[in-house]
Amino acid sequence: MSQYELKVATRGNHAALLPVVLIVTSINEARPTPVVNITYEDTALLQDGDKAIVQLTSGSNSVFGTANVIQELTTHFPFLVGKDSKVEAEWISQLDSLTTLDFKALDPVLQRLDAHLLMRSFVVGYSLSTPDIALWGALRGNRVAAAALKKGSLVNLTRWYRFLEELCPWASAAVESVNAVAKEKKVAKSKEGASYDIALKNTENGVVTRFPPSLRNGYLHIGHAKAALLNDYFAHEKYNGTMLLRFDDTNPSNEKQEFEDAIVEDLALMGIKPNKMTYTSDYFDELYDHCIKMIKQGDAYADDTDKETMAAQRWDGFPSQRRDLSPEESLARLEEMKNGTSEGLRWCIRAKISFDCPNKAMRDPVIYRCNPAVHHRTGSKWKIYPTYDFACPIVDSMEGVTHALRTIEYRDRNPQYQWMLDTMKMRNVQVWDFARMNFVRTLLSKRKLTKLVETGLVWGWDDPRFPTIRGIRRRGMTIPALREFILKQGPSKAVTNFDWGLIWATNKKYIDPIAPRHTTIFNKNVKTTVTGGPATPYSDEKPRHIKNAAVGMKKVVYSSSIILEQEDVKLFKPDEEITLMNWGNAIVRKVTTNAETGIITDLELELHMAGDVKKTEKKVTWLATEGQDLIPVELVDFDHLLTKDSLGEDDVLEDYLNLNTEFREEGLADCNVADLKESDIIQFDRKGYYRVDRAYAPGKPAVFFNIPSGKSK
Repeated sequence: MSQYELKVATRGNHAALLPVVLIVTSINEARPTPVVNITYEDTALLQDGDKAIVQLTSGSNSVFGTANVIQELTTHFPFLVGKDSKVEAEWISQLDSLTTLDFKALDPVLQRLDAHLLMRSFVVGYSLSTPDIALWGALRGNRVAAAALKKGSLVNLTRWYRFLEELCPWASAAVESVNAVAKEKKVAKSKEGASYDIALKNTENGVVTRFPPSLRNGYLHIGHAKAALLNDYFAHEKYNGTMLLRFDDTNPSNEKQEFEDAIVEDLALMGIKPNKMTYTSDYFDELYDHCIKMIKQGDAYADDTDKETMAAQRWDGFPSQRRDLSPEESLARLEEMKNGTSEGLRWCIRAKISFDCPNKAMRDPVIYRCNPAVHHRTGSKWKIYPTYDFACPIVDSMEGVTHALRTIEYRDRNPQYQWMLDTMKMRNVQVWDFARMNFVRTLLSKRKLTKLVETGLVWGWDDPRFPTIRGIRRRGMTIPALREFILKQGPSKAVTNFDWGLIWATNKKYIDPIAPRHTTIFNKNVKTTVTGGPATPYSDEKPRHIKNAAVGMKKVVYSSSIILEQEDVKLFKPDEEITLMNWGNAIVRKVTTNAETGIITDLELELHMAGDVKKTEKKVTWLATEGQDLIPVELVDFDHLLTKDSLGEDDVLEDYLNLNTEFREEGLADCNVADLKESDIIQFDRKGYYRVDRAYAPGKPAVFFNIPSGKSK
């Protein structure tokens, strides 16, 4: 008997592999002699878009696919085939159609199979055969088919499905085995992070990437961070290449030096070191020449259609009345624009691609517009400026960029990008789209973020509720955690709406081992007398982090006069033994409550150092009020700015703004807090992690921003 090796790709739709595994299982059950070795691959055996994810190999011969593999097996193992091999082959040929996750395509196949089984217990003949096993496995592995069976409308198919499951318990075992293998590999894969083995072409000839941030409103947010890090990774880590930082300064109206400085600083903090820094304005002369060439070729024209009408025409697929303007007249209008005359201000230049292309990005986009504002680099030399969509592909080609990695939101403009290069007969650049990073209840639109800043709803671009690099850093995000989380997502095209808890959980891994521990008690605290405590206050040196001696030591003061949290004391019972953290046990002897307010004003505890801290239910923080100067603090927590996970195109921003996003608590902290500096990260016992936003100064409390730990509230 021949030996066979069966390779099954675990990526993608597992429905296609289950029938084959079941067939092999049935072979081994019926006749132990055939040798079929099954191996699982981590990636698809064929290219994206090819349905086949199963490969059967015998010697030098290989068979791909699902139905083909089963037919091959039944050819060599005839005991699997019933009396009517023609009918069996017909049903086996339906396997590939059962692997689709499109219900509209799947439903007719299910209906046909349901009708076929009206008076039958088996698909073919009066006994179990290959089609039964294969079709059952395909249905078992298809979540859409499984959902259809649960509805109960496919009565005959459901009856047959359950009957087969009872008849062949080994089949279910095989399915669970495959699922276990796939799950184990998926877990391992998630720990490793994303795959960076994407189909970049011609990397052997050198790799040059670029990150082209805009200077119009230039504070980088977490979405830009992903683009920058991926371009840096492919240029400097994946390949020994070059990364360019090119500032898109094609709109002088809103560009500021502060934006450029902020971008450079944020990139440096993320460990991104471009090999060269350029500006689109470096190429204004060349871009102008390309515009003239495009007009002369008849591939661009001047247009004075007003903005609203032009937008409507592009949306409806109607041509501009100026579309057939002669090159000579268009060049004359371009000259007016260049001089910044009143007539020139009315005109723009549009690429002559298509006015009714299904892809609206191809509907004669604007490539040049007039703007008399002074440019921060070129001054008043130019009165016309290229659009990003015109300048980007041309400058990419001119600067030697080989691979343009950008977010999937530009996908509709990829044909436009290629058209510019083809029309100008310039060197090609490979474009790779990757999914942008979306987070629940988070704005990443710079237009909407700018609106919140300008209306005063937030403190500025570094507001800790903002997704800007400066905002999340101010909240307490560390750069290593940010890099790890983003690079772990990789250049995948799959669009995901992340929960912020995931990235904050990554951050916790970095701050927990090094954050010194401190104590704070909120105001409205309870004055407490400790019987059996020290006659006079004394202090001791204790580790600032019990698991990391390198963090250093802190001063802990002990006295018979301490304060406790009001919320803790409310839960105390008379004569209950509690634990004073980092001190010892004590017994509750007396609780004094204000009859009118219900607030506890005084507490008496009896120190019981012989008590077992493992046996107490309540373990509470405390602070000595004698022997140290307690430091006033303000602890600030934040909520999301939006009340909805994701805004749709028709959603009005103001309708979903959360107007109650800032929560402050005042309290007192141990004396060591006086030495903390701005941006220090600590942990307050039983309260969480905090970043110092303002250090303590006499008369001014220290301000701490809560750092989420990744746990849902």
